[in-house]
Amino acid sequence: MRIGTRGSKLALWQAEFTQAELRRIGVVSELVVIETKGDVVQHLSFDKMEGEGFFTKEIEAALLRGEIDLAVHSMKDLPTSPPPGLVITAVSYRENPADWLLIRPEAREPGKIFNLRAGAVVGTSAARRKAQLVDIRPDIDVRDLCENVPARLDKVRSGAFDAVLLAAAGLRRLKPDLSGLEIVELHPREFIPAPAQGALAWQTHRDDLQTRRLLKQIHHPEVSAVTNVERRVLHLLDGDGYLPLGVFVERDARGNFHAFAAGVFDGVLRRAQVSQSTSFGLAEKIAGQLKS
Repeated sequence: MRIGTRGSKLALWQAEFTQAELRRIGVVSELVVIETKGDVVQHLSFDKMEGEGFFTKEIEAALLRGEIDLAVHSMKDLPTSPPPGLVITAVSYRENPADWLLIRPEAREPGKIFNLRAGAVVGTSAARRKAQLVDIRPDIDVRDLCENVPARLDKVRSGAFDAVLLAAAGLRRLKPDLSGLEIVELHPREFIPAPAQGALAWQTHRDDLQTRRLLKQIHHPEVSAVTNVERRVLHLLDGDGYLPLGVFVERDARGNFHAFAAGVFDGVLRRAQVSQSTSFGLAEKIAGQLKS
């Protein structure tokens, strides 16, 4: 099986993880590295890229042409409306979906929210993170920081920034050196992550039934049950545009669904929370609360 992937360190980790999952069910595979627009364009912050296809279109085109059999994506990068002929056939386990705040020691101030001193300079590339951070700590100076993860960590250690916000999933998978930095783990119910953050999507051609049957053996339906709702909220509110939106859904021990969302509308951050026994209509309720 030919697996299409980007060439970044995190993308290759995802592709190699996919290979290991396929090997577990007896499938031999090879990686096909494809450069995407998101790999070439370096001047846009990631909030302009997530969900817009910047990291996926070229891989999807290769899938449609039959040059690869399977595409692996960070699910949060995928537009909610796929190209005709392509489907998300399977979903991986979900790594920690939260955002983490990494703080240099000199910027710590115990007793403050996030243990972060007043007026601290925090770097992030996501409008969603900026909006929620300023809503909780309006005294903080939030600035764009678009480099790769090692470069961002260097900016914090050098003192150019006091802290940086990053996805826990990428940090846990790549395991960069975080020594000397305080890690503040932000709870996804309170600091809402991007829809489907932490999960991988395995995309195939709709008509490739053999590959689709194989992938069902590594599919995680319990993850799909919540990420489908999160992506549905995004689709209802924005249709893959630039809305700074966080959505997180979890299930409790009894199987009940609990949804949390935060989005910026008309310059104001709004929050919503809905709990119910099934996922039916849950996305519509959350979207309605945010819009009303």
